[in-house]
Amino acid sequence: MEDCPVFIYTNTDFVTHVCRSYGNVDAPTVSRFDMTLRCSWTDKMNRGLFRYHLGDIETRIVPGPYRYVAQLNILRGKERRKPQEIMSVQQSFDARQFNFNKINPSEFMFELVKQAVPGERPTENGLTGQSCRVVINVSPLEFGHCLLVPEPARCLPQVLTPFAIQTGIETVFLSANPGFRVGFNSLGAFASVNHLHLHGYYLDRELGIEYASAELLVPDKKLHCTTEFPAGFLFYTEGQDLGETASAVCQLTDFLIRENIAHNLFMTRGCAPDSDGKPFPTRHGVRIMVWPRKSCFGAKEETAFNVALCELAGHLPFKNREDFERIKEEEVKSIVQKYLLCYEEFDWLQKRIKTLFLESKA
Repeated sequence: MEDCPVFIYTNTDFVTHVCRSYGNVDAPTVSRFDMTLRCSWTDKMNRGLFRYHLGDIETRIVPGPYRYVAQLNILRGKERRKPQEIMSVQQSFDARQFNFNKINPSEFMFELVKQAVPGERPTENGLTGQSCRVVINVSPLEFGHCLLVPEPARCLPQVLTPFAIQTGIETVFLSANPGFRVGFNSLGAFASVNHLHLHGYYLDRELGIEYASAELLVPDKKLHCTTEFPAGFLFYTEGQDLGETASAVCQLTDFLIRENIAHNLFMTRGCAPDSDGKPFPTRHGVRIMVWPRKSCFGAKEETAFNVALCELAGHLPFKNREDFERIKEEEVKSIVQKYLLCYEEFDWLQKRIKTLFLESKA
C-alpha cells in the first residue's frame, strides 16, 4: 500500500485576494495547495491510474448572454463507472456497494488536515482530529478532477455535513486559481456513489454564476436567491465566518433532505452578491450555490449532457461531437429547465426556507 501524504493547513494558508484575468496577462499565482494537487494529479495521470488520458479538452463558448462553457469529453461518457442504483434522497450507506474505502490505494492523493487553532480541541499531534481524503476521479471532467472524501471510515451516505461543506469552502480558499471549483450532487441529482464526497477541479473559464445578481433573503444568514436562470440559493463568504456559513448551508440542505428534495451544490470564487451582476475582476470571496431540483431515479440520461453540479453552474461536458458542435443556448436552457422545480414549487420552497431561517434566529 502506498503512503498517503498529509497536507496540513491553517487559516493563514487561505488566499483571500484573487483576480480573474482578462486578455493576455500573466498566469495565476500557484499556492502550496495548488502545487500539491497539480503535481500529485499529473503524476497519477502519467502512471496510467485513470480510465483514460484526458489531454487537451476541446472547448467552445455557446453564443448568447449566458456564455455556457461547452467541452467535448467523449471518453468520460464511455468509460466512467456505472452509477449505483439510487432509490431515495435519504438512502442509507451500503457497505456491499462500491465505496471509497474500496479503491486502489494508488488513487489516494493526500490527506487534507486542518491544524488546530485557539478555541478548538486539538489531538495530541496538534491537529483538529477531522480529516478529508483527496483521491483522483478516475473518469475526470477536467484537469485536477479529484474527490474530497470527508472521514471515509465513518461510511457516511451522500448527505452533506457541516464539516464536508466547510472543507469544500476551505479548499477553494486554499487555491490561488480563480478556476478551482468544488461541487456536490445529492442522491437523486446524479450522484453515482452513495458515500459522502465532493468534486474538485480546475476550469480556467469564467462562469456567469461568479457574478450573477441575487436578492437578499435572510441577512443574518447571508442567504440570497439568484435572480437569473437557473434559480437557486446563494451564500457568500470572504473567509472570516466559515463555521457559521457551513452551518447555514447545512441547515438548508438538511431541510431539503427532510423534504426529499434532490439538490446540487457548487462553490466558486465570485463577486459579492451586491455587485449588481457586474463581473469585477477581483474575487475576495467564495460563492456557494444550492439548486433544489427534480429527483432522477433510474431516469434515462440526456443524450447531450446530464444536469448535475457543473451543468447548473454553466459548464457543459458533452458526450458526443454532434451535440457539442450544434447546440444553442435556448436548447441548453430547455434541457436544464426539465430538471428544475417549476416556478410555483420554487416560490413555495423559497418562502418555507426563509421562514425556517428566521425562526431559527428567535
